Amino acid sequence: MKFELKSKFKPTGDQPRAIKQLAEGLQNGIKDQVLLGVTGSGKTFTLANVIQKVQKPTLVICPNKTLAAQLYQEFKEFFPNNAVHYFVSYYDYYQPEAYIPHSDTYIEKDAKINEEIDRLRHAAVQDVTGRRDVIVVASVSCIYNIGSPENYGSTSLEIKLGQKISRKDFLLLLNSLQYQRNDIDFKPATFRVRGDIVEIFVVTGEEIIRIEFENDTIAKISEAKPGLNANYKLQTTNYKLFPATFWVAPQDKLKIAIGNIKEELEEQLIKLKKLGKNLEAERLEQRTNYDLEMLTETGRCQGIENYSSHMEFRAPGSPPFSLVDYFNYFNPQGSLMFIDESHISVSQIRAMSVQDKIRKQTLIDFGFRLPSAIDNRPLNFKEFEERQKQTIYVSATPALFEKQKAGKNIAEQIIRPTGLLEPSIEIKKTENQIKDLIEEVKKQIDKKHRTLVVTLTKKLAEEISDYLTERGIKTQYLHSEIKTMERPEILKKLREGKFDVLVGINLLREGIDLPEVSLVAILDADKEGFLRNETTLIQTMGRAARHINGRVILYADKETFSMKNAIAEINRRRRIQIAYNKKNKINPTTIISDIRDWGFSKKEDVAEEFWVVNDKKLLEKEMKIAAKNLDFERAAELRDLIEKQKSKE
Repeated sequence: MKFELKSKFKPTGDQPRAIKQLAEGLQNGIKDQVLLGVTGSGKTFTLANVIQKVQKPTLVICPNKTLAAQLYQEFKEFFPNNAVHYFVSYYDYYQPEAYIPHSDTYIEKDAKINEEIDRLRHAAVQDVTGRRDVIVVASVSCIYNIGSPENYGSTSLEIKLGQKISRKDFLLLLNSLQYQRNDIDFKPATFRVRGDIVEIFVVTGEEIIRIEFENDTIAKISEAKPGLNANYKLQTTNYKLFPATFWVAPQDKLKIAIGNIKEELEEQLIKLKKLGKNLEAERLEQRTNYDLEMLTETGRCQGIENYSSHMEFRAPGSPPFSLVDYFNYFNPQGSLMFIDESHISVSQIRAMSVQDKIRKQTLIDFGFRLPSAIDNRPLNFKEFEERQKQTIYVSATPALFEKQKAGKNIAEQIIRPTGLLEPSIEIKKTENQIKDLIEEVKKQIDKKHRTLVVTLTKKLAEEISDYLTERGIKTQYLHSEIKTMERPEILKKLREGKFDVLVGINLLREGIDLPEVSLVAILDADKEGFLRNETTLIQTMGRAARHINGRVILYADKETFSMKNAIAEINRRRRIQIAYNKKNKINPTTIISDIRDWGFSKKEDVAEEFWVVNDKKLLEKEMKIAAKNLDFERAAELRDLIEKQKSKE
């Protein structure tokens, strides 16, 4: 399929020139370009038009999950008939494995995986492997290792009507793809068996595949959408089943990988013992042998990613495989990369591999991991640059690095089609700033406008939120400890008026689309540093630029160098917009933007309820067999399952 842009809007203002310049640059083979677009100028719409013109698979990299979610929703609306996906870190909570030598403290990896995000990640990668009309909106975590694209593609299972294969061999293949049998708690990445019927809940959670066997032959293939009464429809085409995990290797390669892990273990034990590290050697031997037993028996183990270089047959020190590699591997004819809010995303990508290496090396030195564990890591910046194809850096404040990469290939988008000006700016003293803030917020509430309050710390954000709430102001805080799936809902509730004030730190900067916000209050604006430098101030003030009455209050006792430069740039942009409005006789209007639902389907609790009514007969039959075999525990489970089905009819 081709990209088909759907929108009631047409390019206007600076957009036609920017679209033409960027698209022609891509078509002429230019590798690096910059889109310098101010807040509210329609940068996402411009990028959508560029995708429509060049028709290439596109990876969009964002600095955080919240902005990625917003862009995902926008691209879904622009391309409703194409494959638009969301790919971010699937941890709601993550404590990496670590060792602190001076206190002899080992911290075991502790993480809570968000299963919904995991399904979305798999859906994204699966479409990257087989479609050209694909857009993946990702956070910077997309440069972390996710396993070999070659292994992922080669281990997928082709299921064909009439295929000669026994049910037993078919189940072994499912196990090799890391699908787990679970006849009771039926959920994504599991399968269940009833006689000659095998049902597979695909890892993306989007459908259930039913395979029916007759005489060691696949007689029927049907599928259904998850639901209480799944309606199976006959499939006449082949079905391609992808692995349930990215960390998978063909069985023949897995045996070789296990052998290589054993060799590395022996070599490392010799080194540790020569250094007199007998305790470390004993620890490493016990831990690694346990993992090897699990790999041999099940094909998996806890922390399997630490053996990724062996699973993928990568040489020591070689770069890992990331989502960027999947785009390149499955799209040899070329793809695009947009780096949104590049002034911050690029610096994040540059720094990610450094801390990871320090932590892993300590684990290796003290016998918690093999040396090869260090190769499970994010790409370093040089490796990332080597994998970049054609890239457009997108920012209202591009850094010197992006400008130098692009040279003359910088498209400016200063004009807002709505005629909106940059917000007015007022500087107030910090004395009694909270009292003054409350007065300003109450004025906003009277006008049914929203307010953003920007602080320097998480603790202060929470304290101010509580303080305003105690005084009858509907307030919510937002920072990095708020779960991924909750952040867009919080922004949605602010827009709907469920609360009037949102207090945050740096999540309220780049790209957040909140047209109802007419006031941004920046506390301690004169505290020069990362959170109050010129770029950050411009980005934060831009959150008030989508409202006709947009204004900014800087609480500060002095005007810093960063404040002066930021204010000067805002005023420059105001002058350009005023001249455009006067020339084209435009009266500024507040941006009207639909309040979107959280863009992902609400998955129900995917369990045994997905059996259709007719399947009760199979359950009853198996219950009787279990009772006959004196397996009363199993019979009781099936009895409860049947009763649960009856109660929902």
